[in-house]
Amino acid sequence: MALVQGQENLTGYWQPQFAINYHVAGSYSHNFSIANRNYIFADEEFTLKGRQLDVAHFSQLKIRDNQSIALGIQYRFRNNFENRENELRITQQYNFTNKPFAVRYGHRFRTEQRITKSLTTHRFRYRFAMDFPLMGEKLDPGEPYFVGSIENLLSVAKQNVPQYDTRLSGQIGWQLYGGFKFQMGIEYRMEYFTSNFPQNILFLLTSAQLSL
Repeated sequence: MALVQGQENLTGYWQPQFAINYHVAGSYSHNFSIANRNYIFADEEFTLKGRQLDVAHFSQLKIRDNQSIALGIQYRFRNNFENRENELRITQQYNFTNKPFAVRYGHRFRTEQRITKSLTTHRFRYRFAMDFPLMGEKLDPGEPYFVGSIENLLSVAKQNVPQYDTRLSGQIGWQLYGGFKFQMGIEYRMEYFTSNFPQNILFLLTSAQLSL
């Protein structure tokens, strides 16, 4: 994880996540997730140390077959791991997809309010994603698929310089039986990339998702 330019400003994380999706009624559904972020490379050394725990809930409403709106709330436990403030996050989301052939394209717009005891940060996000089966044109249980995305973010807060970030990710997943999915891959983030000291962050991502 430390081989990308060998810079002092490179940090590596491992982030496992588990999520449950369930249908409520009509076009309305819920999503619950829990994720744990751990250092695996920091201060030019390999390590394994917890950084935070995130618990989140999203309520989603499909307004068309390929469009949805959602409202999310998340709590980040940070003080349990480091001398940093915990965070409450509120998210508003609009998502639409199209699938002309075997590849599905997705556009996601989010606004967020990241609230800590000392500061409220407003964040604006746009993500372009694509996914497709790796065997044939249709995804069947037991078969792998690829999902990739690029996302740009703008964070603004009172008396702070605006922060620009970009994220690039690629993951391989498997659609298993019983509504279960497993994904693993990597994500690269460049934070504060318009400043003189951009931060390079590399994630090892693993996730499991159950749809009821």
